[in-house]
Amino acid sequence: MTVITMSRNELTRLRVLIDVADGRLSVADATGLIGVGRRQIYRLLQAFRADGADGLISRKRGRPSNRALGSVFRETVLAIVRERYADFGPTLAAEKLSELHGLDLGVETLRQWMIGAGLWVRRKDRLKRVHQPRARRDCLGELVQIDGSEHWWFEDRGPQSTLLVYVDDATSRLMHLRFVETESTFDYFQATREYLEAHGKPIAFYSDKHGVFRVNSAGAVQGDGMTQFGRSLHALNIDILCANTPQAKGRVERANKTLQDRLVKSLPPRRRGSFAFRVSARSPPETSCCRVFWPITTPASARSRTTPRTSIDHYRLTTILPTSSPGARSARSPIT
Repeated sequence: MTVITMSRNELTRLRVLIDVADGRLSVADATGLIGVGRRQIYRLLQAFRADGADGLISRKRGRPSNRALGSVFRETVLAIVRERYADFGPTLAAEKLSELHGLDLGVETLRQWMIGAGLWVRRKDRLKRVHQPRARRDCLGELVQIDGSEHWWFEDRGPQSTLLVYVDDATSRLMHLRFVETESTFDYFQATREYLEAHGKPIAFYSDKHGVFRVNSAGAVQGDGMTQFGRSLHALNIDILCANTPQAKGRVERANKTLQDRLVKSLPPRRRGSFAFRVSARSPPETSCCRVFWPITTPASARSRTTPRTSIDHYRLTTILPTSSPGARSARSPIT
């Protein structure tokens, strides 16, 4: 028995021509079903009667395209890519070939050539990087993950803002939220002050490598190597740890994703359409930010919360001196 490979269109033509050959369908009706003219119907019918189903298969199948580039040209291009652009992607490599070598060819053509030669791997064939899960800390207050999430929290009712999020590592509990204009040192001072007043001092904060938490300038030769925020935490005997990847602080990253979905939809109706940042040169920082009064103990957060392994609470009481003035933008005033 011979197996014949046919496309969907060829199968449709076969069924129609069988009906035409048996007299169950007229040629006029067949032209409407297949989408070809009467003369082509007669040609297909003649081929079907002579060779059967094989007569309806396209003769171009399995043959190289008449517009295909030659094998010598293909090998020449791949030789140049191997020699000079082995670490380039197909798009950039095609641009360089056209700009520097005068070889004009399509990006997708070059992509298929590079895939066939093993110089490029398709996105769906790449292995995803595996990040080893980091074990939770055992005690409440042992480590607190902090991050700023820039988002259109108020949709079209207000400007784009940033939400400062504090998540306890041992329990995944949302400890503190605060809306600010930007992720700045002064805003972190104010949010951390509120956090310490409400919960006490944790053992350490876990953050990304934002300039608020770490000196990122390679040419910084003066100073003690700490930012103003880091010096303030050092004075309070609180460590600051910086993650190398976003996946390392995945608990606060997942909390940001959840908040961007749920918090936007959970704003009280009385504030919808009426919120706006009030910013001016004379206004104090408190008027340009907004503390979140959204209920942190929601059913969703309760389901995602984890019981710490031990009942020891590492939060330490602290005394925070009052600032000289509510609107003073001093780097030392928020936490002392």
